[in-house]
Amino acid sequence: MKVQLKRVTRENWEEALKLKVKNEQSKFAPPVAVSLAKVYIKPDGDNVEYIPFAIYDNETMVGFIMHAYDTTNMYWINGFIIDERYQGRGYGRAALSEAVQWIVNRFTQCKEIRLAVNKDNPVARKLYTSFGFLFSGEVWGEEEVFFLPVDYL
Repeated sequence: MKVQLKRVTRENWEEALKLKVKNEQSKFAPPVAVSLAKVYIKPDGDNVEYIPFAIYDNETMVGFIMHAYDTTNMYWINGFIIDERYQGRGYGRAALSEAVQWIVNRFTQCKEIRLAVNKDNPVARKLYTSFGFLFSGEVWGEEEVFFLPVDYL
């Protein structure tokens, strides 16, 4: 399966706001509106840049994923969701692959990519570990931090 990542812009942001996960998954990822607010508010500091992407299958928006990086060479994936209507079709793995390749191709100095997973989200944990992400040992409240060594790819 091939998906495309397209930046969220003034042309598609309203459609992106309509994306949502199943009710029982809502505690695992913020709504798209919260992720988009981070781009402007910068809650993690002025040195963190956020790049929000809509995930497309041809012309259909199926999800959202955001890349965040800072000047200390930390590269993150966050706010990752597949809309409830499109889950279970392979979009998550395809979008994760595209996001990882986008980061690696754009930031050649990147040594690892990180993400945080709610400890009660076995579906996400399975996706990330099957992709090669490793548990870092760090725990932030309800979330465990995973990393993907770029040389693994």
